[in-house]
Amino acid sequence: MRVLLTGAAGFVGSQVAVALGGAGHEVVGVDALIPQAHPVDAAPPPGVVRLDLRDPDRLDAVLAGVDVVCHQAAMVGTGVDVADFPDYASHNDGGTAVLLATMARTGVDRLVLASSMVVYGDGRYRCESHGDVTPAPRRTADLEIGRFEHRCPRCEAPLDWALVDESAPLRPRSAYAASKVAQEHYAAAWSTLRSGRVIVLRYHNVYGPGLPADTPYAGVAAIVRSALARGDPPRVFEDGRQARDFVHVTDVAAANLAAVDAVAGHPAGPTAYNICSGRPRTVGDLATAIADAAGGPAPVVTGTSRAGDVRHVVASPDAARFRLGFVARIDPDHGLKELATAPLRRTG
Repeated sequence: MRVLLTGAAGFVGSQVAVALGGAGHEVVGVDALIPQAHPVDAAPPPGVVRLDLRDPDRLDAVLAGVDVVCHQAAMVGTGVDVADFPDYASHNDGGTAVLLATMARTGVDRLVLASSMVVYGDGRYRCESHGDVTPAPRRTADLEIGRFEHRCPRCEAPLDWALVDESAPLRPRSAYAASKVAQEHYAAAWSTLRSGRVIVLRYHNVYGPGLPADTPYAGVAAIVRSALARGDPPRVFEDGRQARDFVHVTDVAAANLAAVDAVAGHPAGPTAYNICSGRPRTVGDLATAIADAAGGPAPVVTGTSRAGDVRHVVASPDAARFRLGFVARIDPDHGLKELATAPLRRTG
């Protein structure tokens, strides 16, 4: 099949291009090369055209003959402050809206959309006495004395995390999360109006060679790895027991290949899948594993918190396993050791 791959020069997109090409698909790669993910002097790699998705005239040309769009392009990270909101809305919301409108005009009716675990907000929690509950925001007074776990809104008992499945409500807590929810909603509206087929891949914490270095928009794995590259001890917020799912970038690429191959057989409308390893680790575990493998300084657990931080988000991999045929192959214990010496991507 002929696949239009947006964000084809990015950390995830470049690996998706390899997976698609290796499976015999014809890849048409485009990338805007925004500075949050690429050096300011970056040139498109071979086979990738520099193109901003907000330019509908140029999109018309690259969509000619395309069977499926694999949409990876986005401004990533949680955002530094409220001043970032317009950029997230312009690149992620606006770019996706223009892409979908151009797909409708050119008759392309299959889409694989990269989304994120951030759409789930605080994740899922259970109280031993009251079952599943929606926690209230953590109180500043609790955080200041090192009481980091969410508490039951009915009995005040500390809550345990539970696996989040794809039916969980979407509760964005950052500019990036809001833009990802918007992308999913635009895709759903497009599929309703055009009888389009959409597979939404909600990536959990993606890591691996080529992570962006030294950028405030990077995730926790890149922040830890960048600190060690400078010879600094990684700083771990709160008590380091925040639970996450870390998934290797080559597994994410394999999930995209599975989705591209499967989307034609999916029912009209969007279907979402968690893309995760199914082997949760804590942030402290991640930092220690990378530091030990790098022979660098041990992580420093700060005991402090940051506004907007989420305590636990851990995914259920079941839907992707049973309905998409995707199972992550790289165990985080192996992949995080590899990351300790893997090259990083220069940005800015």
